[in-house]
Amino acid sequence: MDLEFNKNEDAMKLLLSQMQNRLNKVHLGGGKSRIDKLHEQGKMSARERIDFLLDKGTERFEIGEFAGYEMYAEHGGCPAGGVIVVIGYVSGRQCIVVANDATVKAGAWFPITGKKNLRAQEIALENRLPIIYLVDSAGVYLPLQDEIFPDKENFGRIFRNNAILSSEGILQIAAVMGSCVAGGAYLPIMSDEAMIVDKTGSIFLAGSYLVKAAIGENIDNESLGGATTHCEVSGVTDYKCLDDADCLTRIRNIMNKVGDYDKAGFSREKSLPPKKDMHEIYGILPDSRDKQYDMHEIIERLVDDSEHEEYKEHYGQSIICTLARIDGWAVGIVANQRKIVKAKKPANSNEMQFGGVIYSDSADKAARFIMNCNQKKIPLVFIQDATGFMVGSRSEQGGIIKDGAKLVNAMSNSVVPKFTIIVGNSYGAANYAMCGKAYDPRIIVGWPTAKIAVMGGAQAAKVLVQIEVASLKAKGEEITPEKENELFNKIKDRYDVQTTPYYAASRLWIDAIIDPLKTRSVISQGIEMANHAPITKKFNLGVLQT
Repeated sequence: MDLEFNKNEDAMKLLLSQMQNRLNKVHLGGGKSRIDKLHEQGKMSARERIDFLLDKGTERFEIGEFAGYEMYAEHGGCPAGGVIVVIGYVSGRQCIVVANDATVKAGAWFPITGKKNLRAQEIALENRLPIIYLVDSAGVYLPLQDEIFPDKENFGRIFRNNAILSSEGILQIAAVMGSCVAGGAYLPIMSDEAMIVDKTGSIFLAGSYLVKAAIGENIDNESLGGATTHCEVSGVTDYKCLDDADCLTRIRNIMNKVGDYDKAGFSREKSLPPKKDMHEIYGILPDSRDKQYDMHEIIERLVDDSEHEEYKEHYGQSIICTLARIDGWAVGIVANQRKIVKAKKPANSNEMQFGGVIYSDSADKAARFIMNCNQKKIPLVFIQDATGFMVGSRSEQGGIIKDGAKLVNAMSNSVVPKFTIIVGNSYGAANYAMCGKAYDPRIIVGWPTAKIAVMGGAQAAKVLVQIEVASLKAKGEEITPEKENELFNKIKDRYDVQTTPYYAASRLWIDAIIDPLKTRSVISQGIEMANHAPITKKFNLGVLQT
């Protein structure tokens, strides 16, 4: 291996080590002392409940581990958004599990908690995936109630989605394993089956203190809404459980008897590992997002047997379009090429195409490839590392906007499932055209090297400094080179913080930050999940400027 490879490998391993250290803290939730307190109450932590519930030794994928990361500092933080969301297997059935973390403000809902719960329900609805709720929450976090309570994508949307999921025949099971109060009390009862843990679980619209204040009645919480009340008197819940382990075992027993599902029918053959060593990705991906590399080398370390069939290989080379298999599943890959290539059009041109930039011919090729994959019912995988579309008079006069619109149109109207992996830059319109979060990928993840923004920090700072300097000069102020440089660095530093994968993951712009070696597993689980939902819509592009 050469020196550059070793430098790249060291840089990636450092990023992964930093990520794992941050995850270790996130996984503690509200802290070890609060986990110990749960144990004293005879309760498991949210992560322990999920570990007990899921099949041992099977693949799992956690959504939103970094949700809320470095947010809400003035409120003590909200690790993982106060709720754990995992796609995994229960009694052999793939499902999504949502577990409130009672160590984080007693499981109270922050704004990001609501967003993360809605993302879980979105995944369940789009993929017809069973959803299991492990409820242990004190309800809305009152200091931020104005950001979580009344809007369309806030707390109330959860119960609307409960109703929609039920009407679609998508299984929902709820286990009340702690507090379940106020509006939150509707979630388990709008599920298909509900169970409650004796002595620790409770459900009521208003607790004993509020009841006393509102109507003057004296009653304790257990008599008001405990397991005995709801299993023997009100009939609100279906199963009374001895403890957490009994409750989770009952869920496993129920899932064991669920029938098979209708399948979308995506092609799958026996899985083969890549012939080329996946670990070499660490050394191939440059330690700087400004350096070039050949995306083919990444693809060949992700796909089965390192084999793929490239579409229009010598045309529109700034985007690679190729057919392959990942863990046996047939996929169509659309990936930005980061290596500088010589333009093939016109034939006598010596123009060099910049790596990581989308040109007209590439956009046109990718649009056609996406149409073909829809015709063949092949899921799409987008691998993003692009700074945007090519700019300048030649590109504008050549119709770059029109060709870019074709790509966005084809990608937006795609009816096969889409999955997005951000390995490097995801800037501006390239984020959109390559299936960013706004375009409904079933799963969207980033490697630790991902950067998401309108443009890079240096470019944005240059633009903003030019505007600021022009404004100050118009007011008669003199700007020294030192002052201009100070202004540039200030803007760039702020912008760079906002482009990190952690900033994106904390706000759920991406579902997770993953080790590149987990990419095959994430895509495979995603396609298996999507296979639960037969395609019912026809692919139609609508109106296009041609």
